Amino acid sequence: MKLTPRQILIVLHDLLATAAAIVATFFLRFEGAALDERLHGLGRFLPAFLVCAAIVYFVIGLHRNKWRFTSVPDLYNLFRASIVLALSLLALDYVLLAPNVYGTFYFGKISILLYWFLQMFFLGGLRVAYRYFHYARMLQRVRVADATPTLVLGRAADAEVLLRSIESGAVKKIWPVGVLSPSSADRGQSIRGLRVLGDIEDLEQVVADLERRGERVTRLVLAPSALTPEARPEAVLIRARKLGLSMSQLPSLDAEGPAVQLAPVAVEDLLLRPSVKIDYRRLENFVSAKAIVVTGGGGSIGSEICDRMVTFGASRLLVVEHSEPALHAVLETLKAKQSSTEILGRIADVRDRQRITSLVAQFKPDIVFHAAALKHVPMLEQDWDEGIKTNVFGSINVADAAAAAGAAAMVMISTDKAIEPVSVLGATKRLAEMYCQALDGELSRRSQHPMRLISVRFGNVLASNGSVVPKFKAQIEAGGPVTVTHPDMVRYFMTIREACDLVVMAASHASEQLNGDASVYVLNMGQPVKIVELAERIIRLSGLEPERDIKITFTGIRPGERLNEILFARGEETSEIGIPGIVAAKPVSPSLETIRAWVATLEQGVTRGERAAIYNVLRDAVPEFRGEAA
Repeated sequence: MKLTPRQILIVLHDLLATAAAIVATFFLRFEGAALDERLHGLGRFLPAFLVCAAIVYFVIGLHRNKWRFTSVPDLYNLFRASIVLALSLLALDYVLLAPNVYGTFYFGKISILLYWFLQMFFLGGLRVAYRYFHYARMLQRVRVADATPTLVLGRAADAEVLLRSIESGAVKKIWPVGVLSPSSADRGQSIRGLRVLGDIEDLEQVVADLERRGERVTRLVLAPSALTPEARPEAVLIRARKLGLSMSQLPSLDAEGPAVQLAPVAVEDLLLRPSVKIDYRRLENFVSAKAIVVTGGGGSIGSEICDRMVTFGASRLLVVEHSEPALHAVLETLKAKQSSTEILGRIADVRDRQRITSLVAQFKPDIVFHAAALKHVPMLEQDWDEGIKTNVFGSINVADAAAAAGAAAMVMISTDKAIEPVSVLGATKRLAEMYCQALDGELSRRSQHPMRLISVRFGNVLASNGSVVPKFKAQIEAGGPVTVTHPDMVRYFMTIREACDLVVMAASHASEQLNGDASVYVLNMGQPVKIVELAERIIRLSGLEPERDIKITFTGIRPGERLNEILFARGEETSEIGIPGIVAAKPVSPSLETIRAWVATLEQGVTRGERAAIYNVLRDAVPEFRGEAA
């Protein structure tokens, strides 16, 4: 085994510490003739014992521990090594006790116990001192670097993650001066030398007390436990802004990516229910080493799915996007991740059947995620023919291309607006769902190992293109007014990351259900949010007061909108699939031949520009659709 110069020094230190522990034990335990007798035999005993100690240290791996990061597991290894050596001495003592060897104890039980303490001290003392030296030097550098005095908000366990990151140098420009914890068990305690100064509710008082002592706090760092609904994070944000404090958040350890990177506190982080627990091991097993196609890969949902595919270890990824700037942007972002995934990007429109069929056939994917869509409700009410071309014909093209290429699964991103639709968006998405469902059933009857085609419905996604939250924030920054369509308008919201992870989770479930029982999945969107209350909350989180500082105006319901979104149609069967956050729906679907006949009529109507005929077909296909052709 080849050792580095640093490891050689560690080995020499540990052997010298062992020899010193033996000699110190004799001088502390014996005196006079007894001491002279043992020191006389030390020349024969000590070299053999050091060889034994070296073997024990190598087996346990003491030479691999970096002293700068000495921790409890490292000290436990020292404890194990010292125990093994002490037991070796005990066994040796009884061997030497034999009349024909030595005739008496060479060490004795008290000496061996004393040796064990000394061995632990000599092995660990310099390590701990070295660790403290680096810790003290780091604290000095932080002070000299003019770091920002900061309060940490969150439970002790969360705060310790940040403190360790600061000590290791992973987080810079932060000087923690105290912790505010929502847990009563943390009060009066210290975390790595940093005191818990009170509850989160004590923020103003603690800031004032610290300022009187010469520590002017200018920043807050919120740990995950400070962002739970019970901790009332929106109230913290309002109070922090009144005090003029900037804010950052420490990402949850459950999240993907580096856990020590501080991120700005986004308003949308404080608007949601607790996220569903994601089984990331299942997602990795499903995606790893697979070839993936993502259509609409430059959009909000599509780009996030691409990111997750790279994160979960896909072997190859083809990003299909008709917008050149969007394709370039997502490819640059994905390549910056420096993963082993082979990433390709192609400009293509899902409405071009020949182009899509050719690209998918050449790539030979295992899984196709179809995120390309036109989704702006009022625009599709006006340009209904474009919505049909993309959402219906484009989806059929992708589904047929995936089936022809031998893909194992095709996942279509749908919407809650497809349930009892009142808009062209909803009707076109529902028709696309029906085609995938019918084709899924047809393929399951033909083969023992059929391809799965599924649709996943969910509602509004925060921070996506056209989302209401960025719109409200922009209107607030412009001085208002904030525009809401109707005082009773209600919507469901979830984050892009959570939605995409659950989409992949639904696909993994579908791939295990070869009988095709479930081909439409619905994500649990939590509780619906009243849009006017959402607007008021965002205004307050911005440090302003609704109606006094920022006006809210109502513009009226737009074409194709309804007040309340629904997750399941009347009479639509649902079933739990054993995965939190996802429910399977079983909508009634006509035969594949019937749907293809409707699609043929749609093609003729779009070609001729016959809006009335198109709406008649949509109402035949989706009886709940009540859209008017006017």
